[in-house]
Amino acid sequence: MKEYKCPNCGGAVKFDNSTQNMKCPHCEAEFETTALADYQKEVESQAKDRFDWKAGSETWDEGSFGDLGTGSCPSCGAELIGDKSTIAMLCPCCGNAQIAQKRVDGMLKPDYCLPFKLEKKSAVDALKKFCDGKRLLPDFFKKENRIESIQGIYTPFWLFDAKVQARIRCKATKVKSYSDENNDYTKTDYYSVVRDGSLNFEKIPVDGSDKIDEACMDAIDPFDYTQINNFQSEYLAGYSAKKYDKDVEASKESANAKIKNSVEKEFVGSITGYSTVELENSTVNIDSGKVSYALMPLWILNTKYKDENYQFIMNAQTGKFVGRLPVDKGKAIKFMLMFTAIFGMVFTAVIQLLRVFL
Repeated sequence: MKEYKCPNCGGAVKFDNSTQNMKCPHCEAEFETTALADYQKEVESQAKDRFDWKAGSETWDEGSFGDLGTGSCPSCGAELIGDKSTIAMLCPCCGNAQIAQKRVDGMLKPDYCLPFKLEKKSAVDALKKFCDGKRLLPDFFKKENRIESIQGIYTPFWLFDAKVQARIRCKATKVKSYSDENNDYTKTDYYSVVRDGSLNFEKIPVDGSDKIDEACMDAIDPFDYTQINNFQSEYLAGYSAKKYDKDVEASKESANAKIKNSVEKEFVGSITGYSTVELENSTVNIDSGKVSYALMPLWILNTKYKDENYQFIMNAQTGKFVGRLPVDKGKAIKFMLMFTAIFGMVFTAVIQLLRVFL
């Protein structure tokens, strides 16, 4: 025996002789026989997402990294890339200045590099403007030498390219209201809407560093990939570069989620002419997606206050920035006491005026 379930309430649907349609005895929803059969097949044939990624990056060869080395920060463990003459640099992750030198090995060579567009002065000016008017900032943070210690760094990103085959199913409604002399009526028709198609994705970015907050990295996106170039070690001259510590496997989940969310948004947005549209199911398939490794430019300042780290990050290509500033608790208490005193004086004056007029 074949049993059909109601898409609305999940109850068993029966054939109604009077209407020649399928009708649910529980919620009284009515469906065309062929439409319900097609819906049942669609539900039963639901497939799972399939993501197939292939990393195309190469490892460094002797000629490629002969002039490069990495430094390991003893405080936070961050690994940075510099030229062979570098024996110390300021760590952009924790601010520690003691960096031990070693060779570049056991890592992939970047496929792409997005060169610095904005100079240090732009980053310093942006940070100063960001600090203007912040009365509760600790005095040391406003000092010129502190702000000038902002550092240019290339941070690692994985870029995901793919052609996506996708299918979604949505429950949609058309609502119509009308009235007669005695009553008001509302009629709701339900539809199962399917969208099937393909989308191309290029350079979906996923941060390859777990030393920088992912929410901060998302906040300074996007980068302009029209200016991206094939990697050359010369781009690193004068800057630091961070080695990835989150490999392709660890980054795939984030890329898959971004692609799936984008597909659902685009496909659902293409469904028009209905009162409501609700996503019920989606399937995303990627065959032979490509993963590339790239370095993106940032200006970063890290500072520690009361044993807590604070970080300022600026997109060195677009100028977009995000930051969290420390608060001097002593100044905060003084400001609160001053505000309370002023409020008390105003409140007292208002009470006295009311007594005079009343």
